[in-house]
Amino acid sequence: MDLDGARRIGYRVEQTFRYAYDAPVTALAQRLVVVPRRRHGDQYRRAHRLTVTGAAHARRDRLDSAGNTVVRVVAARVERAVEFRLTADLERVAGDGPPTLPLAALHDPRLLRPTRLTAPDEAVRELAARCRAADAEERAGRACEVAHAALAYGYGATTVSTTAAQALAGGTGVCQDSAHVMLSMCRVLGLPARYVSGHLIGQGGTHAWVEVLVPCGDRAVALAFDPCHGRPAGNGYVTVAVGRDYADVAPTSGTYVGAPGGTLTGTRTVTVTSVDREPVRAS
Repeated sequence: MDLDGARRIGYRVEQTFRYAYDAPVTALAQRLVVVPRRRHGDQYRRAHRLTVTGAAHARRDRLDSAGNTVVRVVAARVERAVEFRLTADLERVAGDGPPTLPLAALHDPRLLRPTRLTAPDEAVRELAARCRAADAEERAGRACEVAHAALAYGYGATTVSTTAAQALAGGTGVCQDSAHVMLSMCRVLGLPARYVSGHLIGQGGTHAWVEVLVPCGDRAVALAFDPCHGRPAGNGYVTVAVGRDYADVAPTSGTYVGAPGGTLTGTRTVTVTSVDREPVRAS
């Protein structure tokens, strides 16, 4: 589906996470980063509902320092399973993006300093050396291309704790690893950049890409690149959250007291509900 020429696009995100246990567990504490941002450039969250079933619980929703919605759920006891179900309706309005930030964001140490997952090694620095350019946007685009070429896609070769350097050494990874490699390169290059968690239309699981901040007049703008596919991120991408790396915006994480061996299953559907294009004008 060609979405990049549309004036308005409607999306619906439906997602579930279900944790099942062999025996009752106690002191469940769950963190969810699955509700799309209220606004992200030209993307708007119009409505959403997140429900929790399977246990009596308390819930707290808040915005973190990056503007992401973080939901924390605690339950004293779960007998067999607990399920989290999200439905969100979003709209993209052409011309309202990309995301803008104060010019000071270009010097934000959180977007410039390496994290545990993005710390560069000599191999990363050698890749970054191929991306030298005077223009920040050109450097970012080159970093996307180089990161894409550096990793072959392979599910199961890495985990959520694999670092950029480890993924690069193995030569194989998933979208999260490509994003971490590009972020590591950007930080070597002095480009403020952030990890993006979200969805790609037509892809099975959640997706990850990178936004690089560049100056634009008296503001900074966030330009989106997908190093897993080696291209800019367009209207087929739905943003959920942004952070320094995967650890900041993991869709679901938590703890409980009880026997090990809980099983996580999930579903995810992202559909385009409407596409509004400019009318064709007669010549």
